Amino acid sequence: MTEQTKWDEWDTYMWVIAHPDDAEFSSAGTIARLAKDGKRIVIVQVTSGDKGTPDHTIPSTALASGREVEEKDAADVLGVDTVVYLRCTDGELVPDLSLREKIVRQIRTFKPDVIVTHDPFRPYALHPDHRACGFAALDAVYPTARDPHYFPEHLQDGLEPHKTAEIWFFNAEQPDLIVDITGTFDAKIASLKKHASQVGDGIEMEKRVRERNAEIAEGQPFELAEAYKTVQMRR
Repeated sequence: MTEQTKWDEWDTYMWVIAHPDDAEFSSAGTIARLAKDGKRIVIVQVTSGDKGTPDHTIPSTALASGREVEEKDAADVLGVDTVVYLRCTDGELVPDLSLREKIVRQIRTFKPDVIVTHDPFRPYALHPDHRACGFAALDAVYPTARDPHYFPEHLQDGLEPHKTAEIWFFNAEQPDLIVDITGTFDAKIASLKKHASQVGDGIEMEKRVRERNAEIAEGQPFELAEAYKTVQMRR
């Protein structure tokens, strides 16, 4: 599947992400490319990473607020239009109706053509938040956001049902969309370095990420890549 076909077809892309830095590690090169092409990018940050540190002396509230700032700074580097913080509790996500409603509300607000999220079907996907976020995003797209009898209170808030065209899963076992990020890899690293609480000075991180993105690009006519499994949702 060619990336340019996708670029030409869709205008609004929404990342639904479990933790601050998940969008950047998985997709920052793609986000930067889309933004350069004038696409509208929304990141829905489901948790604020309030447990994401080995330092027990940092209060969770302070960690969360700091990581929200890091995410906004990273998003600014990439040209993201909007970051929405749902502020669910880190480590406690479950794909229930409560989380689904929160995501559906954002879908009906921003009306994305494409939603990008964690692949919950990937074998040995170890983090429970990643699985829960991926399943909740998928369940929100189909059938929930498209049908008016799901969360009818949204209609009272002026939010109409919306049919998202596609969902893309990153870290997929069998991707079918390979995106050339050779020209935006520097932006990816710059955005990741904004997550200083997670990557420190970023030197080892940059080496590790480059190796991973080079591995994804093997066999392609470019050096570095990100990859997705795409699923059509409009029926």
